[in-house]
Amino acid sequence: MTTVRAVVLADTHMRAGGRRQLPEAVYGLLEGADIILHAGDVIDDSLLMTLRSIAPTWAVLGNNDLALAGMLPDRCRLDLGGLPVALTHDAGARQGRAARMRRRFPDAAVVIFGHSHIPCDELGDGHQRLFNPGSPTERRSQAHHTAGVLEVADGRLVDHRIVIVDPQ
Repeated sequence: MTTVRAVVLADTHMRAGGRRQLPEAVYGLLEGADIILHAGDVIDDSLLMTLRSIAPTWAVLGNNDLALAGMLPDRCRLDLGGLPVALTHDAGARQGRAARMRRRFPDAAVVIFGHSHIPCDELGDGHQRLFNPGSPTERRSQAHHTAGVLEVADGRLVDHRIVIVDPQ
């Protein structure tokens, strides 16, 4: 059986030498990750270098990633252990999101996005999972800092969860 454990991040908004840091709970999630997916607003490449030292990392360009323009794609598609996954930053307003993502990524079983800082784990139209991990560093109006975990076995999504990673 082929299994893949992906840790999903978005909206970290971290600058090299800045005060903002990933909570220890995120590093706990990253232990044993087969792949790391970041749905944008990384800000600079220092975090990407750290993540890449832990596991293979895919990231897309967020609206605040001016320093990474030309280095990251706006969106990407990948095969996660046989499961087709799409990664983008801004999936737009909640209303109409499921249909919009189905049109944009018709073959994806899971669409991962960020931008809103609002965790989301739902079936968009009964066939495509919409997954926003929230933010581990900037919760805004949300109750908690969050990240996501996806587990795939033999091409099937067997676990998908939003994890609270509040700083201690």
